[in-house]
Amino acid sequence: MAQDLITFACTTCQRHNYASSKNKKNTTGRLERKKYCRWCHSHTVHKETKS
Repeated sequence: MAQDLITFACTTCQRHNYASSKNKKNTTGRLERKKYCRWCHSHTVHKETKS
């Protein structure tokens, strides 16, 4: 299956906040997104973690 479920973790508090899917054949590297963290109460960088 090309589409796999991934999770995003906040780089500040390390909590897993978001889930998404990605095509691992087209995107081989780890994703980074600037998302809102409800525990930090601010927009922080969220990185893809190991499932």
